[in-house]
Formats: sequence, C-alpha cells, structure tokens
Amino acid sequence: MSDFGFEGVFDNDYLYFHEQLLGERTDDDVETIAGLLELDEGAEILDCPCGHGRISNGLAARGFRVTGIDASETFLERARADAQALGVEVEYAHGDMRDLPWRDRFDGLINWFTSFGYFTDGQNKAVLRQFHDALRPGVRLVLETQNIARVFTKYRPQHFVAKLGDDFMIDDIQLDLENARFVTERTIARGGDVRKTHFVVRWLTVPELRSWLEEAGFENVRAPGLDLETRLVVVADRR
Repeated sequence: MSDFGFEGVFDNDYLYFHEQLLGERTDDDVETIAGLLELDEGAEILDCPCGHGRISNGLAARGFRVTGIDASETFLERARADAQALGVEVEYAHGDMRDLPWRDRFDGLINWFTSFGYFTDGQNKAVLRQFHDALRPGVRLVLETQNIARVFTKYRPQHFVAKLGDDFMIDDIQLDLENARFVTERTIARGGDVRKTHFVVRWLTVPELRSWLEEAGFENVRAPGLDLETRLVVVADRR
C-alpha cells in the first residue's frame, strides 16, 4: 500500500528545514549527474521529480536543455523564481511521475535524492516504464537513492533532527522489514504550531532494482562506485 502524504511532506516546511543542507550538496550533485549522463551541451534532460529546481537549474547553467516535473506547485514556483534569478531557462511542468506526457523525447533522465519508491510495487514499476518511454532509445537513466546495505551494516533506530532557532523538525525512522520500507513519523514545530505527518519509501537492493529496470525495458544496469559508505546510484540504458 502506498502511504505517502505528498502535500504534508513536500511543502514550505521541507524547504525551510532542508534548504541549507540541499544547497551545500547541489554543486557536487550536478557535477556527478553531468558526469554520469555523459551528454554534450544542448542535450535535453528530464529531471523527475525536480523538487524546487536545484538540480534542473544547475544543469541548465551548464548548457543543457532541461525540463523539470513535480507534483508540488509550491516547489515549482520556487524553481521558476530561482531559474529567473539565475538567468537560466528551464521548462517546469506540474504532473505525476506515474503519468508522464512525453514519449521518446529526452537524451537523459535523472531521479535524484531518494525520489523513487513512494508508491505500491506495481506503481513503482509503472514509474520506471514511464521513465523508459520518455527517453529516446539508447540513452541513459540515472537514479539515486538510499543504499540499504549501508543502512543495515550501521542500523540503529534513526532520529533526524533539524533545528532553526526555536523551530525544529524530527524524523523518527523505522525499518519495515516485511515490506522493505522506511517508515517515517515526522513532527514539525514552527512558529508556535506543531503538526505531524507520516510517509514511507520502498528500498531496493541492486539486484532487485536491476530486475525492475530490465522489466521496464532498460539494459546494462550498473551501480558505479557503490560501496558500504556511499549512497546507491544506478545507471541504466534505454533499449
């Protein structure tokens, strides 16, 4: 069962508490992605989901033609404003990664920062098929997510705390071993208000993700540089 409240997770509070952390890693992320895609300037890239545009705008600044799609209008408004401030052009679209409007269009597709695994297994597999169909034959998908091997070797109940002044966000993260999911209970206290939200993300081993990608029509699936200290980055070619 999918159990992900997008509106309660990806909102202004998310940006408020995560923006500094994400900003610190953006240049390295863009550099890594550009290296993995191995595309020439002017190539057309889909960032799905694009969030508030930190990767899309960074790639556009490098001379790529970028389209970003996301389910959050809040994030898209921020992405467009940042693109304008940076003087770059990005096509931003509101939509669902389970139902992409493009076929055989893009030279590369990125799914970055644990942006896969939000739905049921059937829907997650459908997302990979949408990724496949949006790409031109022979080009590349780059997907980055949690490395479950690293989590297991160092596992303990996880409590992520972000604090800004008197405001804080606490994530209580548990492992649902039976269903291979991270289950997060989030508590946010900001401006005197307190709210809670709950979300889950599916984890996958490399062989399982390879099987899903091959089923979706990809080939040559690999995890370059993977070890027990890294996050999982998977690269796959569209047949």
